[in-house]
Amino acid sequence: MCSTNCNYLPYCFLNSIYKNKNATKKSNVILMADKTDKIFTNFKEHSVAEFFKKNKQMLGFAGKVRSLTTIVHEYVTNSIDACEEGGILPEITVRIAEISKNERYTVAIQDNGPGIPKKHLGKALGQMLAGTKFHRYAQQRGQQGIGAAGCTMFAQITTGKPVKVVSEYRDKRLMCKVGVDIKTNSPDITDEIEEENPQKAHGLFIEGEFGECKYERSAQSPSEYIKRIALANPHVTISLTEPSGETTTYTRSSEIVPAKPKEVLPHPLGLGVSDIVEMAHRDAKSRSISKFLQSGFQRVSSARVDELKGLLDGRTEGLAPIDFEKKPPEMTWGEGEALIKAFAMVKWIAPAADCIRPIGAEQIQASLANILAPEFIAVTERPPKIYKGGIPFLVEAAIAWGGQAGRRSSTNEIGSDIIRYANAAPLLFDTSGCSITQAVKDVDWKRYKMKNFEEEAISVFVNVASVHVPYTSAGKQALSQEEEVYQEIKNAVMEAARRLQLHLSGINKERDQELRRSAILRYVQQLSKDVVDLAGKGKADEVNAKLQNLIETKYKSHIMGEDA
Repeated sequence: MCSTNCNYLPYCFLNSIYKNKNATKKSNVILMADKTDKIFTNFKEHSVAEFFKKNKQMLGFAGKVRSLTTIVHEYVTNSIDACEEGGILPEITVRIAEISKNERYTVAIQDNGPGIPKKHLGKALGQMLAGTKFHRYAQQRGQQGIGAAGCTMFAQITTGKPVKVVSEYRDKRLMCKVGVDIKTNSPDITDEIEEENPQKAHGLFIEGEFGECKYERSAQSPSEYIKRIALANPHVTISLTEPSGETTTYTRSSEIVPAKPKEVLPHPLGLGVSDIVEMAHRDAKSRSISKFLQSGFQRVSSARVDELKGLLDGRTEGLAPIDFEKKPPEMTWGEGEALIKAFAMVKWIAPAADCIRPIGAEQIQASLANILAPEFIAVTERPPKIYKGGIPFLVEAAIAWGGQAGRRSSTNEIGSDIIRYANAAPLLFDTSGCSITQAVKDVDWKRYKMKNFEEEAISVFVNVASVHVPYTSAGKQALSQEEEVYQEIKNAVMEAARRLQLHLSGINKERDQELRRSAILRYVQQLSKDVVDLAGKGKADEVNAKLQNLIETKYKSHIMGEDA
């Protein structure tokens, strides 16, 4: 306020209020800044290994039984992939020994693959997101480069111990212990010994001690997993020694090593904006966006580039113009968006399907016959299709009925069994959330002579093969609900079911014929006596024999005629 009696008293009064508010506001800003600083004193960076340590269930380590099966799954699939890459028929042994009842186990895996070179061994087994698979557009069982390192981490956080490794590679044998530095997501190698390998033996041995595990014989146990590996991989010989000491060996039924997975370029319709922008920024070889498109993607010819140029010349509504002569690293996000929109307006040739490697109908037939010994088998192999616009995939399905097909409960009750695979690797968990399960259950089984599918002695085998399997999570145990994949699974199963229907219809007809035959034969003896009595001559036994022979002949000719 003014000290004098002035005419500006209202102004002075308001000005003093403003100054007081401003001072209060400044003090509040200072207090807020102090609070903000305190909040961010705990701001820290974390490695991917730290993330998965806190979220190990995302890798499949959820529950004692599942954790043990996940360990076996990760090591076995890596062994098979390595052997196939090396052109070797896989010989794999798995040994599980109990250290502490229903809690701690030793798991040891030995294969005859090419081994792991010294410079890559640490990263392959002790670093998350490191490997030979994640960056490749090729069909393989593993995808992310997490599995083996995840097992190493799980051993470490449940027992405090690293895994023991012996790698025989060319003329060297490397023995060491491998752990994971959780803070830096880097391998921790100790007790390293390298020696000569004069016999040039090859292979990998891994042994780890794992806590928070439990071994039991169930539908989700390591024993069931090994059985299913043998079903879908007839070229593999694999044995499992259980904690009880019992050993089960599945001998290969095929001597043919599957061809190496073919690596292909991505298709334009399978990309997002971030994909194409990142690929462009990494391309230091191509002189222009035109050359980048032709060298970096399949089905992109010079004619297709000209078509894209016509769409992106600034005259097409909703599409920003692009200078196709600029260098790829100079591509902007807006240009990437325009390219993706233009891709959708071009009529492309479907992606190459020769990168898909199915198990094969003959191999599936042989495996099911060898392990399940069913009364009937039907196998179907669908032609390659695409999902998400440009990712190729293929579905194989088979139905085994009777014999050892189906699932047996602890009380020996029989029920149906859905055997799920992705790239020939068994999927034992997350059954209800998998599109394979949903597709099989959505089939109207009553149309195919199955009154109650859940109670039939039937095994439905489905394998989805793709360069990029649409898993629901990093645990790789279920397929997401991609409409194209779901529909193709359902079509494949129904195709096999139609053949089962014909088989069951034949059985029903034969059963009906047998009932009629038995009914007639019951009256033959009495009829023979009556015929002799009425005729007043002949012998009942002779008439009986002739009538029986006539009925049997007619019955057999009728059955043979239907079969023909």
